[in-house]
Amino acid sequence: MFSASRANVRFSRVASSYAQRLTMSTLKEEAPKRTPRLRTLKRVVYGTALLGATYTGWSMYRNRNPAEQKAFDPSKKTLVLLGTGWGSTTMLKNLDTDHYNVVVVSPRNYFLFTPLLPSCTVGTIENRSIMEPVRLLMRHKSREVKFYEAECTDIDAERKELTLVRRVDSENSKGDRDPVKINYDYLVVGVGGTVNTFGTPGVEENACFLKEMGDARKIRRRLMDSIESAAFGDVSEAERDRLLHMVVVGGGPTGIEYAGELHDFLQDDLSQWYPELAKKIQITLIEALPNVLPAFDKKLIDYTQSTFKENQITILTRTMVKEVKEKSFIVQNPDGTRSDIPYGLLVWATGIKAQPVVDRIRAQFAQVQTNGRGLLVDEYLRVKGARDIWAVGDCALSGYAPLAQVASQQGKWLARRLNSLATQAARENKTDVDVFNLIEEKSRPFKYSSQGSLAYIGSEKAIADLPFFNRNITAGGVATFWFWKSAYVNELFSLRNSTLVVSDWVKRFFFGRDISRE
Repeated sequence: MFSASRANVRFSRVASSYAQRLTMSTLKEEAPKRTPRLRTLKRVVYGTALLGATYTGWSMYRNRNPAEQKAFDPSKKTLVLLGTGWGSTTMLKNLDTDHYNVVVVSPRNYFLFTPLLPSCTVGTIENRSIMEPVRLLMRHKSREVKFYEAECTDIDAERKELTLVRRVDSENSKGDRDPVKINYDYLVVGVGGTVNTFGTPGVEENACFLKEMGDARKIRRRLMDSIESAAFGDVSEAERDRLLHMVVVGGGPTGIEYAGELHDFLQDDLSQWYPELAKKIQITLIEALPNVLPAFDKKLIDYTQSTFKENQITILTRTMVKEVKEKSFIVQNPDGTRSDIPYGLLVWATGIKAQPVVDRIRAQFAQVQTNGRGLLVDEYLRVKGARDIWAVGDCALSGYAPLAQVASQQGKWLARRLNSLATQAARENKTDVDVFNLIEEKSRPFKYSSQGSLAYIGSEKAIADLPFFNRNITAGGVATFWFWKSAYVNELFSLRNSTLVVSDWVKRFFFGRDISRE
């Protein structure tokens, strides 16, 4: 009886277990097969990563292995681009060289991404990370593009002739500097502007500018010179205070961003390696107008000023610099009195004026070109009074502010219009087309579309004034700082530049900025 009972219990358990497994199997077969959401997400992520890696690899290969180019075609007209700034380089990037023989003339053989130039002055970003070789862009065009590393010193608009002076910086290249003359059929002037000192005595001799890469190197050297000199034990307190007083003249975006970068350098790096000196460093920003950043919204101006106050950056508004001496500068205060202020480093970031070659062009059309700040152009960017000459960027007075995004849009617009007119002429088998006049008949006038304004103000904070339909959105803070970073990475001219800039930011985060002096 006992054995039979145990056998019955064992049999019932086995039967129950088999029934449960059979029921579960039936339910699984009847239930629709569904891919878990997590598995789908993984597939999307893996697929996106694979596509991104493939595209990156293809871009790198294409960058290193450009296709063969067509030679100059004598039947095509010659288009000369003066300058390698925002307007000229954007035009070169978008111009179809199948229709023109293109020549680029500039004293520098690279494009400089100027919005990140203040970051180079303290080592946040390395210099070459924001420099894009022009020959890299030229080599990827369908037809050969010629480049002359030279400065255009004169233009004969009647004979369509340019006078170039070769640029020779190397001690081993003291060759022929005699002028070289080249001819053009069409000319695009995009030489930008030069620093405006407003005739202030001593600025060119004693101040540092912030417009070219050479300026950033000079600022970095002089900054470290002042700090290392102040580290000597036999330096008096008055002299040490002078050496550690850093001054920025100009309350526009360039001056604000440099002051912010300098503050970060002080807090993140100098405080670690020069703890005693870092406490004594003073940063002063001087602006002649009532407020800094006059083009920004009032709320952003107030936010910037409050951030600077928290960071112990002194702002002197309604204050004009009257003279810059070797170790001090004279200012006119709001009440009319004058003060002599000692300094160790003074960065002049106020504004721009016309290049000498622009003045020579204006002189040939003096009756029409009556504005000394640049070349007056019409709504199709044609230089008024001239024939077959356009102007883009800071040297063109088109009614818009001298901004990088204005110059970029002008270069893109002009390139597309010339491409369109040349393509239409080729379709109609026309060989001698007057593009200069036809552009008015076949094209809409250039119209600038503002993409907003951004500025970094230090302490990983930035401000943004962005258009949104018929109103503007203003923002400031840490989140805006990350938007500022992503926007600039996206605006860089190549994958190479973007990769280098991001890697510089990563290096700075882990290892800090380089404080060595060249």
